[in-house]
Parts: sequence; structure tokens; C-alpha cells
Amino acid sequence: QVQLVESGGGLVQAGGSLRLSCAISGRALSRYAMGWFRQAPGKERESVAAIGLSPASTYYADSVKVRFTISRDDTKNTVYLQMNSLKPEDTAVYYCAAKSQIYYSNDVYAAASSYEYWGQGTQVTVSS
Repeated sequence: QVQLVESGGGLVQAGGSLRLSCAISGRALSRYAMGWFRQAPGKERESVAAIGLSPASTYYADSVKVRFTISRDDTKNTVYLQMNSLKPEDTAVYYCAAKSQIYYSNDVYAAASSYEYWGQGTQVTVSS
């Protein structure tokens, strides 16, 4: 059974940085395309970034381009989201998600409906 555990959230001032981690257990990360999503109070869950089986295959929402970087370390079974120049509007619960890949593909997936497994989320709060 696949489990995802996020960590690294917290309280930071605007302009600061955080690095979120998502550790996968039960299966090797190398078999999964991964995504980060966030949900702010009263808002729908939105895609933040995604990465394919290849680390070079990435997607970013327009709101986080340049500021956020998604990466993966298959040797550590961990996906990261480096968040720089944080803004108050980045405040949300951040979730990681995994989609199994039967065949090798460089596809990335922005839609939440594409993903099979979800973590429990980690809170990110950016103060102004």
C-alpha cells in the first residue's frame, strides 16, 4: 500500500522560503509521477506543480512560476517543493499526490483527478 507523508510546512514571513518534502513508502518513487496541490480556506484545491518520471518534466501553475521548484530524489523516495519569495496568498494546506506509471513516460499531470494517492497535507502560513 502506498503512503505519502508531507513535512516541512510552517509559519514564515512574506519573502521567506520553505522546502516541503513528500516521502513515499510502500512502493518505489521511480514508478510514480508526482504533484503538489494546495487548498486555502474557502477555496478549491489547486495544482501548484507536478513532475514526471523524468526530473526534467515539470509543470508549474502561473502563480508560482519562478518562485517554486519541484524536484525528486528517487534514491530517497522523496519529492520536494522549494518555495521562495513566499507571499501571503501562498497560505494553504499543501498536499502531495502520486500517480502510478505502468510504462515510462515524460508526461506530467496537473489535474487532481489524475492522481491515485494523496498525503495528509502540511500547513503553510505566510504572514505579511
